[in-house]
Amino acid sequence: MPWTVAQLLEMSSDDLDNLFRSSEPGEIPNGEADGTAIVAPGTKWSPEIAEFINHFAWQGKTFDAATGTLKNRILPFGISAILARVYNGESWFDQKPCIVLDYSETSLVAHWVRDEIRLIGPGLYLGLVYWDKDRLIHFAVQFPAK
Repeated sequence: MPWTVAQLLEMSSDDLDNLFRSSEPGEIPNGEADGTAIVAPGTKWSPEIAEFINHFAWQGKTFDAATGTLKNRILPFGISAILARVYNGESWFDQKPCIVLDYSETSLVAHWVRDEIRLIGPGLYLGLVYWDKDRLIHFAVQFPAK
């Protein structure tokens, strides 16, 4: 049975870490994906926090696999901003392959941010957010069904 974003919001941080650890990177994605920030995982507040962030701060990411870049969709209007380089690399979490979303050379606003994602189901990636080398939160990006 494939994972859903709703299931991810109910999981504990340890369970999300184990799912990330057990997953393969998959292909570098292409196209527009809806994003979900997973803050306070496994608590009753996680879905409400995710919805608040989705409405007011971050709606998702638009990947361009051909150029190895992405732009985040941010603010209530879904403005495309905050460019990142996208490439295959080694995870800071477990030193296994992952897809790296690297803002260090492309963004003045987010140059200290690095995301890592792995494919956990058809069109669904689980991610980790780092600030410098400190891990902050989990997130998901979901592509429309083909």
